[in-house]
Amino acid sequence: MNKIKFLSLALVALTGTLFAQEKVVPTPQWRPVYHFTPSTNWTNDPNGLIFLNGEFNLYYQHNPFENKWGHMSWGHATSKDLISWKHFPVAIPEMVTKDTTTWIYSGSAVLDKNNTSGFGKNGKPPLVAIFTADQPKQKKESQFIAYSNDGGLSYKQYAKNPVIDLNMRDFRDPNVFWYAPTKQWIMTVAMVDDHMVRFYGSKNLREWTKLSDFGPAGFTKNGWECPSLLPLVVDDNPAHIKWVLLVSSGGEHGPLMQYFVGDFDGTTFKSVNDNHKVLTVDYGDAFYAAIAWRDAPQNKKVLLGWLQNGRPETYPWKGQMSIPRDLSLKTTSEGLVLNQSPSVFVNRSLSKYTKGLAIEKKNISINSPGLALHNGGNAYWINAEFNIKNSKKIGFNIAEKAGTDKKVLVGYDAEKQQLFINCTGSEENNKSPENLIQTAPMKAVNGVVRIKVLLDQSSLEVFGNDGEKVISTMVYPDKDAQSLSLFSDGETVLKYLKVSFFN
Repeated sequence: MNKIKFLSLALVALTGTLFAQEKVVPTPQWRPVYHFTPSTNWTNDPNGLIFLNGEFNLYYQHNPFENKWGHMSWGHATSKDLISWKHFPVAIPEMVTKDTTTWIYSGSAVLDKNNTSGFGKNGKPPLVAIFTADQPKQKKESQFIAYSNDGGLSYKQYAKNPVIDLNMRDFRDPNVFWYAPTKQWIMTVAMVDDHMVRFYGSKNLREWTKLSDFGPAGFTKNGWECPSLLPLVVDDNPAHIKWVLLVSSGGEHGPLMQYFVGDFDGTTFKSVNDNHKVLTVDYGDAFYAAIAWRDAPQNKKVLLGWLQNGRPETYPWKGQMSIPRDLSLKTTSEGLVLNQSPSVFVNRSLSKYTKGLAIEKKNISINSPGLALHNGGNAYWINAEFNIKNSKKIGFNIAEKAGTDKKVLVGYDAEKQQLFINCTGSEENNKSPENLIQTAPMKAVNGVVRIKVLLDQSSLEVFGNDGEKVISTMVYPDKDAQSLSLFSDGETVLKYLKVSFFN
């Protein structure tokens, strides 16, 4: 559960919230088309991602009663293609008694195939959710479990909760997986203010033993949250595996999420890099608290993050998820780096949701001021490849308002060797000054850069060079700001372009 970022978001959105209380205004123009949002009310961190019976299950932090943070519970939705979602009633609601209130914070869920927990019924394995129970009156966070025998629609709390209790105020976000070599469950959980990830082991999900700690390391100016450890393929070689430890780290003068590459022996994680090295997951100001479906088909590890939307207020929902991303590791001159690309499970279903008419162009010279492409709609997917030649900057003007300077620029700065999003022309009232321009270091490959742009009404995710770098942010275009064009500062050859528009 993201306390750190929530506090900063609350401050940023304070003025907008005060006005929103006077009059609630629906904002359908900002409701995503192909990203997950709850039907109504607040959402933040994704939880309990599990693939079961041909469907992706998404649990998520949810306030069932209001369009703001509070009453933390686990919402639930499923999808067969990661685009269209079926919504279910709350799976794990907050617990309120005369003595205490327990909020259901972030965590994970596993299919206990061998019924190690003993929670199974009628010979069928249970689903077990492992999560942080926050008790505000006691100022304490501890780790609880609950189990389901109806396919994850509802959960029963374990009678002997908590399963781990250190009597700490900030101790959260357990992520659990089965480690076959030692035949035990492994948990990563955040020691928030110590900037550490603690590892626990268990044979039955009920009794846990401390194994080791990792940290402090990397970025430590903010508390750590939402840790998860994943085995990833290196350079598309299934025989070469390294482990990646993901940590959400607040973002104040540092990355919202960082990662460490290393080795795991069932007890200890050891980074292959110096402890001072900081590796950034996403260079934008929105992507946070991401965890993965670690059991997706084709042995894919599919990352999903919360896209924080700060201000202005959206209604009748608040918050959305990112596009699901397939993860791998690539060998570069900088060492092993995380590679992220929109999931193949999303890509294979795009044609069901996009309009028949798409824009496609090849081998076109682009000179200033550029080339108009489209006017009418802010839900599309761009794939582009540029030969930058003598160009200083190339890219797209998106969510552009005719007759004004309102637009968002997305592109590549050849002189600075940076992928960028520039929101100075449209988001001055929605972002802090330091976040109006967001960049990621990226080199052209033999003079060529590839850019994938996913605009979905209010979310903007930009992937550079096939997922080598990613920038994610939120934008809030005027209703009539729906133009799209190419720009080039200098001579550029557009080698390939395809723009697919969503219905």
